[in-house]
Amino acid sequence: MFRYWLLMLFVAAPCFAQDAGHKDDVARMDEIVRSYVSNQSFMGSVLVARGDQVLLSKGYGSANLEWDIPNTPTVKFRLGSITKQFTAASILLLAERGKLKLDDPVKKYLADAPAAWDKVTIFHLLTHSAGIVNFTDLPDYKSIEPFAKTPAELVKLFRDKPLEFQPGEKMSYSNSGYIVLGCVIEKAAGESYVKFVQDNIFTPLGMKDSGYDSNSAIIARRASGYTHDEHGFVNAGYIDMSIPFSAGALYSTSEDLLRWEQGLFGGKLLNAASLTKMTTPYKNNYAFALEVSDNKGRKMIAHGGGIEGFNTQMSYYPAEKLTVIALANLNGRSPGEIADKLASVAFGEKVILPSERKEVKLPATVLAAYPGTYHLRQGFDVAVTLEGDQLVAQATGQPKFPLFAESETKFFLKVVDAQLEFLRGKDGKVDRLVLHQGGRDTEGLRQ
Repeated sequence: MFRYWLLMLFVAAPCFAQDAGHKDDVARMDEIVRSYVSNQSFMGSVLVARGDQVLLSKGYGSANLEWDIPNTPTVKFRLGSITKQFTAASILLLAERGKLKLDDPVKKYLADAPAAWDKVTIFHLLTHSAGIVNFTDLPDYKSIEPFAKTPAELVKLFRDKPLEFQPGEKMSYSNSGYIVLGCVIEKAAGESYVKFVQDNIFTPLGMKDSGYDSNSAIIARRASGYTHDEHGFVNAGYIDMSIPFSAGALYSTSEDLLRWEQGLFGGKLLNAASLTKMTTPYKNNYAFALEVSDNKGRKMIAHGGGIEGFNTQMSYYPAEKLTVIALANLNGRSPGEIADKLASVAFGEKVILPSERKEVKLPATVLAAYPGTYHLRQGFDVAVTLEGDQLVAQATGQPKFPLFAESETKFFLKVVDAQLEFLRGKDGKVDRLVLHQGGRDTEGLRQ
């Protein structure tokens, strides 16, 4: 719920002046975002900043389609799982103040925690390594979503489910763990999650346009959320905002999120030891509500979010102090793709849009070398078939999509910004492919 071919995958106000020396880059960034707007896969707000210098800060499309109200950098978007960063930071603040320890067992704060949770610690919850089942994956989740629940009632939905693995054994993304963290914060702080985050993060960092979303409150400049069906844009389904709680219920703006990034990584909120803990991966490149990875040789600290009508992405490159934020009031994977492309432009790299790729025709004898099943990772294969004179690819659990050649070994999809490159082994036969998508290269061996 709170996250979404298709690999699944400053206290002071910032200066929002553009860098005149990067006009060409900024124009290209704008062109990239507009390409997503024109194909109706994005509307929202985008911000790119190097240090405290904002290169691009702009809204695209509509905050409300029925009233044709444009998006701007001050429009408020539901964040989905980007919320988890604020929950993790709250835990670390409480740890700095001696209110809790990261190795404390959860049962110290939840008196009715089941026996199966005896070895579950706060650290396990932060790193998705507790083994607690993800309640948004439960079969009856959709029937629960529209109705208000207290944090305690949320925990009851999954507390008696068997652990999926022993705590610390592996990592499996779980919204449930961050719901429990919200309960821990309320117990340790002696106040509501909403009040703690507001008083200890939003107010000190000057984030005046951020808060806990509500289905009933009047919130100025709040975007409406949309999704697609076979007819085009439709209003997104209803979710009571008590359900995502500390795992996905906050809202913010692109400008406020820059204040958050600058406050967090600029030492305005956590001490150096806490920030190190928050950004040190435990398993699967996952730290505390942040994914820490290598993106084309550059360290990237990032996280996305997804909730009814909204998808979000925030990426930070610490060495270059580059922040890229893409907030969409339209469900889909575009924010992640946009963020990757804008970072590439900021680093002086060439970005080719799908509309700029040129198709070439290849003889059947060339195409005949590529059909087969390619294994990219556990549970994710790509089956390539030749149907007439057209190569077709089908990823696990997804429809078939045609492949279009741009060279004898490189092909691209038009429905998503992804490319497949076929490679040959020492015997001259095709034995693997590489999926280029979202700034990442994933190799798959032919089975």
